[in-house]
Amino acid sequence: MMAPEGSILVTGTNGTLGFNIVSQIVGDADRATKYYGLYTVRNVNGAAHLNAVLQKAPKTHKHDVIALQLDRLQSVREVAADINKRVASGEIPPIRALIWNAGFQEPSTLTLTEDGYDMTFQANYLSHWLLTVLILQSMDKEHGRVVIVGSWTHDTGDERNKMGGPDYYSEEKWKTLFTDTQSLADGSYSPPASDKNGMAGMRRYGAAKLCEVMMINELQERLDKDPELSNISVIGVDPRGMMTQLMRRRSSWLTNPLVVSLIMVPLTYLWSLLDSNSILRPPSRSAYDVLRGALVSTPPFSERPKRLYFDGHKPASVGEEARDTAKTKALWQDSVKLTNLKEGETILKTWN
Repeated sequence: MMAPEGSILVTGTNGTLGFNIVSQIVGDADRATKYYGLYTVRNVNGAAHLNAVLQKAPKTHKHDVIALQLDRLQSVREVAADINKRVASGEIPPIRALIWNAGFQEPSTLTLTEDGYDMTFQANYLSHWLLTVLILQSMDKEHGRVVIVGSWTHDTGDERNKMGGPDYYSEEKWKTLFTDTQSLADGSYSPPASDKNGMAGMRRYGAAKLCEVMMINELQERLDKDPELSNISVIGVDPRGMMTQLMRRRSSWLTNPLVVSLIMVPLTYLWSLLDSNSILRPPSRSAYDVLRGALVSTPPFSERPKRLYFDGHKPASVGEEARDTAKTKALWQDSVKLTNLKEGETILKTWN
C-alpha cells in the first residue's frame, strides 16, 4: 500500500460542512490514498456523522479521529504537541492543508470557556490561531496551506446580513466590529442584553469571523518574512449559506424546522442547479470549494495561492476592517497575550 504523501487537518468534522469536507476527501480514491486524514471533533464517541462518512472510506485512506476541545486552550496545546511529535517521528506525513472549519454560534446567550473567554470568540478564532502557530513546524514547508473558512458576517456592509431576519448591524454603533480585542474576548462586545431580538450573539459571531479573516493577511505577512515558512499559503473561503446546525440556532422564519425541511433544503439544491455559486447551497457544494482551496493548484489558484479570498468559488475581497493593518497587528499581539504564547512554542520567527 502506498504511503500517504501529506496530511489534511480539518477541525469540526462532525458538523455539516466538516463531514462533507471529509466526504469529498474519501470520495476520491486517489485523494483518499494520497492524504492522511486528521479529523478533529469535540467528542470522539459522539461523532456519528463523521463516523458514517468514514465507514464508506476506501481501506487505503489512513486517518485519525482526534478529540479537540476548542473551548480549552490546554486541549489545543495537547493536540498540537501530539501532532508535532508524530510528524517529527515520521509516523504521519507533514500537513499539506490545515482547514479552520469548526464554528460556534449562540444568538441569544453568552457562554464563557474555562479559560474565561467568550465561547464564540475562542472556538471560532482564538483556538484556531493557537493551533496554527503551534503546528507550523509540522506543515509542509513547500506546499502547505492554511484555509480559513470565512463568512459574509465579517463585513458589516454586506447586504446578505439582512437575509432571513433583522439586520444585526443596522444601528450605527454596531457597524464597527473590532475596536479592541479584549471586548471580543470577554464578551462585553454585544452582550445578550444589548438586543431584545436575540441577535446579539450573531454580532459576536461576525466579530469572531472577522478575526479569522484578518489572519489571511496578517499570518501571511509573518510567514513571508520567515525563510523556513515563506512558501506556506494562507487563503480564505466563504462557503456561502448552508442549512447547517449553526444556522438552525437562529430564531427567524428562515430557520423554522418545518420551513427548513420542506422548503429551504429542497430550494438550496434547486438553486444550486441554476447557479453553482448561489447564496444558499448544499453543504457538499461548499465543501468542494473549501477543499479546492486546500489542494488545487490550477487557476484561479497557483502552487502558492497567498492572500486569496473566495466567495464560494468566485474570487472576492475581504471587508474593510479585515484590511486594516493596525487592527490586524493589534489582534495578533493580543492573541499572543490571551493564549500566553511563550518563546519556543512556535517556530515562527515573528511570533510576537
